[in-house]
Amino acid sequence: MELTQPSLPIAPVHGTIFTLLKRYIQTQYDHSTWVRLLEASNLSATDFDHKNVYPDEHMYALVGHAAEMTGLSADELHEKFGEYLVPDLMYMYQRLVQPEWKTLDMLEHTEHTMHRQVRSEHIENAPPVLEVTRVSPTELYIDYMSKRRMGALAVGIVRGLAAYFDEADQILVEPTTDENGERVRIRVRQIPVAH
Repeated sequence: MELTQPSLPIAPVHGTIFTLLKRYIQTQYDHSTWVRLLEASNLSATDFDHKNVYPDEHMYALVGHAAEMTGLSADELHEKFGEYLVPDLMYMYQRLVQPEWKTLDMLEHTEHTMHRQVRSEHIENAPPVLEVTRVSPTELYIDYMSKRRMGALAVGIVRGLAAYFDEADQILVEPTTDENGERVRIRVRQIPVAH
């Protein structure tokens, strides 16, 4: 089943995301799955270049058909893809990351470091707006705002960051609203590790 597309106009999706989606599908499944996805979405292998931007409808079509082919829900696929993206995202933005940061610090600074950089380098890009409220040293809330309605991708990225910082067993990620809304609230808590 395809994701419900928002009715409001949306900024295009950067080609890098499509390039990484292709690699994710090829590594988790195989190349023929990617080819079948393109065919089912009426797209061709030449449709994506990491230097360009593309209509969000392409992402909805690919993820919707991928969910059908894999038996996962679109939200599950978005979450898994979000986790998969993290090492590449961290590599792309490593110069903006402070060495002492861990998962919660990274989340707290994403909007004003990485997203600000993305918007300044590529005016046509529109990453989601993240309002992060740190309520204690071990807890924060993320208010994800995007007409793309891909909150599940954000949830996956948070889990991927916890794994990246070797804190997967310490970080609880709890969406407190529907992951398909234009505004999604995500609670992130660090819990003590049992020894």
